[in-house]
Amino acid sequence: MKDGKIVVLQVIGGLSMGGAESRMMDIAREIDRERFSFDFLLDEPPGYYEPEAVSLGSSIYRVPRFYFFNWHQYTSAMDRFFKEHKEIDIVQASLTSTASIYLPVAKKNGVPVTMAYARSAGVDPGPKGWLTKRLRSTLFEKCDIAAAVSVEAGKAVYGTEHADKVMIIPDAFFLDKFKPSADNAAKGLEIRERYSLKDRFVIVHVGRFHYAKNHEFLLKVFKEIAAKREDAALLLAGDGDTLSMMKALAAKEGISDKVIFAGQQSDPAAFYSAGDIMIFPSRYEGLPGTVIEAQSSGLPVLMSDTITPEVEVTEFVRSLPLASGVEAWASEALRFYDKINASYPDRGGRDNISALADAGFEIKASVRKLEKLYEELLEKGGDL
Repeated sequence: MKDGKIVVLQVIGGLSMGGAESRMMDIAREIDRERFSFDFLLDEPPGYYEPEAVSLGSSIYRVPRFYFFNWHQYTSAMDRFFKEHKEIDIVQASLTSTASIYLPVAKKNGVPVTMAYARSAGVDPGPKGWLTKRLRSTLFEKCDIAAAVSVEAGKAVYGTEHADKVMIIPDAFFLDKFKPSADNAAKGLEIRERYSLKDRFVIVHVGRFHYAKNHEFLLKVFKEIAAKREDAALLLAGDGDTLSMMKALAAKEGISDKVIFAGQQSDPAAFYSAGDIMIFPSRYEGLPGTVIEAQSSGLPVLMSDTITPEVEVTEFVRSLPLASGVEAWASEALRFYDKINASYPDRGGRDNISALADAGFEIKASVRKLEKLYEELLEKGGDL
């Protein structure tokens, strides 16, 4: 403990504007800081949210990034860290790729509770993904509590044989931030005017440019839609390691003049309000916050059926297999948009907040449950 507070250490890559980082920051904003110290151990350079995290009272620590060849250096750095920080009560490991290494080190150094927290339902292709799978293969046995953001994430990280023993702790959101309102409508109109989309049929995608997000499939689906609707435009918010490849693909497909690469955005609510439909064809996800946020804003979502069904809370979500192909996705996107728009022509009447809150996605109630869980875990030494 520190100053009479329970110290919860979140181990995560960094504090950029990614989905996992945004969800951690939502908890940091809402948690009772009179009772909890919500700190971060990172292995990436300073990110967007760090100044805010510090202003909220969080301590920020860093260790070297793991590259396999520096296994000894990484383990030694973790050992030194936990020897120096005996105040830590709970380690919550959202960085599960190396959690099987550092959680036993934390336990050895006297941390009362170690929790692994699976956030993703897949891995990158190639050697990196293979190594991640290998390192995660023993994770279930190397933590006090195996938790996950969704059932699919739990199965992917800990194995299906442990599925019934995994604690599900879904992400939660400040839902009212995204609800249909005059303010959000004005923001959406401003986005449309900024990108000359005022009278266009706007397809939105909010998410980092990464293999998991399957932007190449999205661009090909959009090409089919644009062939059916001359007023179609694709608005992409995000940044990442496949961005340059997607810009090249858009040029190759002859759709560059209809695709806006808007970059990383700090106010996704404005982009949801600017859109007519979101197409979200991810190869895998843990629990995509964008699908919850889009529903909160009244934006219909066509997503891949690889995504955990826990996010299908309202009639504003439709799932489709990626194997259905580009033409089927384009046709279904247009059909689904027409269906929602006919049922709810007034965007302001698309209020899904109560349904999403009842499903457990409201941040205030969720954090109260999380605070109680932290206290119970510490009281019982991680044995619930």
